[in-house]
Amino acid sequence: MRVVTLLPSATEIVYALGVEPVGVSHECDYPPAASERPSVNRSRVDPTADSAEINEQVATAEDDGGVYAIERETLARLEPDLIVTQGVCDVCAVDRVVVEDAVADLGLDAEVLTLDVHSLADLYESIQRIGDATGRHERAADLVDTLQARVGAVESTAADAEHTPSVAVLDWTDPVMVAGHWVPEMVEIAGGRYQLEDAGAHSRPREWAEIREYDPDVLVVSPCGFDLAQIRENLGDVTDRPGWQDLTAVVDDRVVLVDGHHYVNRSGPRLVDTLEYLGWAIHPDLFERPPTDAVQPLSAIRQ
Repeated sequence: MRVVTLLPSATEIVYALGVEPVGVSHECDYPPAASERPSVNRSRVDPTADSAEINEQVATAEDDGGVYAIERETLARLEPDLIVTQGVCDVCAVDRVVVEDAVADLGLDAEVLTLDVHSLADLYESIQRIGDATGRHERAADLVDTLQARVGAVESTAADAEHTPSVAVLDWTDPVMVAGHWVPEMVEIAGGRYQLEDAGAHSRPREWAEIREYDPDVLVVSPCGFDLAQIRENLGDVTDRPGWQDLTAVVDDRVVLVDGHHYVNRSGPRLVDTLEYLGWAIHPDLFERPPTDAVQPLSAIRQ
């Protein structure tokens, strides 16, 4: 079967199921072999710009046909049987409607499978749906079982905690946005309280005054699409705001940077890695310290 995946999380899933896609999105970089596959889309936004500039570029692109465009000649050449895309966020990856229009215009005989992940249960379902579509049903079931066992282990470990810290996860910094979707659920599984957004809700901009009033015990900074280096470059978006130094998480040295490109905001199998990392951020006495290329305390990069 010839499979094209148009979002990094789907690419990770198909590789985990033993399927090598014939084409991927421009952002697909894990596993490393994905970077060698032809790119079937392009972005109208410069990912190297700062937070505020990216936000402006996204707004402009959305008013002018969307953030992403399909490389139609490449898609036609690849002749896919299955195209996996998403319906979660028009900014995160190619929207289903754009893909379906391209398939129709090109006259391709391809199934379009749309993923819509807002929770861990949705992730498990997506893995199973891709497994069914690619003839990897049993392998998908095994992967789901493995992920669920790891989630259960985190929940069991967190149950030994003596307190439940309040947590905020920022998935953008200018404007400030509080993470929704699967993040509230994962914070609670990892032994924290997440009261700024409901589980499954979309991430949305917030006034900085709301963050100050909430005053989290633990603050995770993980802008969507940013690795640690880009997070560090944009830290002034939050650290220069009034009242930053007075936040409890800052005073107590509980500010943690987490790679949002590969982990927090990528709804594939490594969401469970993210859960384990959040466990450490919330209860460092109970969980193993994550790798430094994925998670860094703010204090560590300022030494």
